Order: sequence, then structure tokens, then C-alpha cells
Amino acid sequence: MPLIDTECVRQLLESADPDATLVFVRGDCVVMPGDQIDEAHRGLVIARRADLREFVPGEHPTEQQLETLAHRLDNVVRDLGS
Repeated sequence: MPLIDTECVRQLLESADPDATLVFVRGDCVVMPGDQIDEAHRGLVIARRADLREFVPGEHPTEQQLETLAHRLDNVVRDLGS
């Protein structure tokens, strides 16, 4: 079962906050504004929206792009030991 799914990635990419950040907190992916990332969350950051934009050109990602990013980010979470 994936820890990061396409819906998490979609929420991050569609966030109105230009500094949106995907954080893995207590078993859930959460999209937080970048200015709310404090010391407690800093080690739980998976990706920032700006980091993913290079992999998703254009305004609307395809389902395949979302799936690919979700798979990659899921691997990041697992590497963190979650």
C-alpha cells in the first residue's frame, strides 16, 4: 500500500500557496504552506511544489505524471524510515 498517492501529489500541485510543501506527518501526507514548516516538521518534508514543477510542465498534469511522481515520492518516504 503506497504512503504517497496521486491525490497527495495533486493537492500539492494545485495548492494556491506558491510555497506549498508536502509533509509526511503521523502516517499521512499533508500539504502545508511553506511558512508554516517549523523545526518539528522540517525533517518530515517530502517535496516542495516548486521542486515538482520541473517534472510537470504546464498547468495540468496527466494521470501518468501524477502516478510517476507519487511512486517516486512514496520511495522518498520509505527511505526516511516511515
